[in-house]
Amino acid sequence: MPSLSKTDPKPIVLTCGEPAGVGFEIAQKAFDTLKGEVPFVLIADRNHVAGATAEIACLTDYDPKTNVLPVLHHDFDGTATPGQPDPSNAKGVIDVIARAVQLTVAETASAICTLPINKKALKDGASFAFPGHTELLAHLAEVEHVVMMLACDALRVVPTTIHIALKDVPGQLTPDLLKETIRITAADLTRDFGLKSPRIAVAGLNPHAGEGGTMGLEDEELIAPTLEELRGEGYTISGPLPADTMFHAEARARYDVAICMYHDQALIPIKTLDFAGGVNCTLGLPFIRTSPDHGTAFDIAGKGVADPSSLIAALRMAYEMAQSRALA
Repeated sequence: MPSLSKTDPKPIVLTCGEPAGVGFEIAQKAFDTLKGEVPFVLIADRNHVAGATAEIACLTDYDPKTNVLPVLHHDFDGTATPGQPDPSNAKGVIDVIARAVQLTVAETASAICTLPINKKALKDGASFAFPGHTELLAHLAEVEHVVMMLACDALRVVPTTIHIALKDVPGQLTPDLLKETIRITAADLTRDFGLKSPRIAVAGLNPHAGEGGTMGLEDEELIAPTLEELRGEGYTISGPLPADTMFHAEARARYDVAICMYHDQALIPIKTLDFAGGVNCTLGLPFIRTSPDHGTAFDIAGKGVADPSSLIAALRMAYEMAQSRALA
């Protein structure tokens, strides 16, 4: 990727996430890799961040030629001890996310990239009422339905249902949910990834996509008619397809994104193909949001061994999405 120029998007804001996790370590490693390539500023308590950093008062102070990680200071109540989450930091973690949304909506920042949070620490310290980052961001953006896409160089996947028990998937899977998921995915792939007519492959729910109803009726009675309706609206869709034959190299070359019916159907193939480099991207928000596809990793926090690959990929993706959105 070429060096930054005057026409590049405004900096990405990187939220600090859980201060006791690996976030600060991988942020520093990502900056060392991406400086001069991807502009980003970490929002965090300056007292939590060790190493070569520069505190800035506002995003307009950002210098794309800086050789040290820029930190937009945000006061926290607690300290940051690697591997030992402090519930008194919970409010600060949440407030940083809200601040990032405000900066991005105001177009002071071009995108949000979020470092991992710890939901238990947030619940203990601030009665956090959301299942995770994505739901909080949707709430802050006043958006009812968003889509989780996991992406790497080899594959993009979207689970239609996400964090629910497998036994509950058939009941949650409705034509309206499937249509909304596909429409949001297609719209954001067009706007933020530059795909004029995304090729969408849709997995079946049952083995062999139901095999004519002999292995379940959902594929034939729910998924197939829904896809036919969307084809009538102009979407380029194949499916329902047997999930066990969708993810080898030859099959992946025939589509831009795979819509899956449940969490593991989507995440197992992408994590098998690129465990370290996968990016979590939230579609359907009025702003760009990406995140590394891993957690706080308390067990290795502070040891200097955390892999920044997923964060580097997430920052690059946010930057490229911001460029595409600027041209849309």
